[in-house]
Amino acid sequence: MNLSTTAPTFLRQPHIIRHRYSSSSSSYFGFSKKENYKRCRFIALASFSSSSYSLPELELPLLPFPKDQVLVPSEAKKLHLHEARYLALLEESLFQNKSLFVHFVLDPIAVNETLREASFAARYGCLVSIEKVEQLDVGALVFIRGIGRVKIVKFAQEEPFLHGAVVPVKDRILHEATELNPKVLQLKEAIQNLNSLEIKLKAPEEALLQTQTANSLNWAEKAPGLDCDESFVPSLAERISFAAYQPVSGSMQSELTKLQEEKLKAMDGKDTLERLRNSLEFVNNNISVVAAKLALQSLKGQ
Repeated sequence: MNLSTTAPTFLRQPHIIRHRYSSSSSSYFGFSKKENYKRCRFIALASFSSSSYSLPELELPLLPFPKDQVLVPSEAKKLHLHEARYLALLEESLFQNKSLFVHFVLDPIAVNETLREASFAARYGCLVSIEKVEQLDVGALVFIRGIGRVKIVKFAQEEPFLHGAVVPVKDRILHEATELNPKVLQLKEAIQNLNSLEIKLKAPEEALLQTQTANSLNWAEKAPGLDCDESFVPSLAERISFAAYQPVSGSMQSELTKLQEEKLKAMDGKDTLERLRNSLEFVNNNISVVAAKLALQSLKGQ
């Protein structure tokens, strides 16, 4: 297996994405539009022990996002793709890769002013499944679902879109089911309570969907039917541990920022029980916030 970690991929021009969740200017890469960097390089951050060589690989299209748009397993997301190269990525994913591609974060790590070269690390990879596509007058609306964490171990193609090999990333088996199951049940109950409160909250029309957390939990409870190696699908407890990390109705910017911080922490972790505990704390905090908003809403309605 070629890990290609010592020979990063070099791109002659910054690979700027222009889908709904990114900036169309070069500021996306951590430098201003006025700065003309001649090339950028992508580094697949991979450190493997000898036992890791037995991990299954998938070679798939790769779609980069900024760090504040990390996708976690179980999360649903909607993309508006309209550029030709990303429509080509969509077509390949649908017809050659069983509706799969990889959502990952492109993280600026260094700028070499002498060589006018910027370096970017590929982090927080998530295997995604395309659930639905709606044709638009310009481009397509693509509904995706995060399946499980992956690590990019090789960049194989840069044009017309990124392509590379990934391996699964899963939690370490540190706890028995007897330890995990009670926390799983507590978290499910808390999410259901949160959803009940959210339904009562009258959010503005432009607010985020009220059932995102419940939607993620419903998906996590099922065994995803994917046509790929089962190693890429997290365990039930691991899937549910990620379901809590969704925005709630009428979230303020400070709350969304906190959510992103928690999502990054969840993606970095390898202990299912610890993530379940953190998720439960996060949901209970959201319950308190939504309950306070409901009380204020009730007072205004009097």
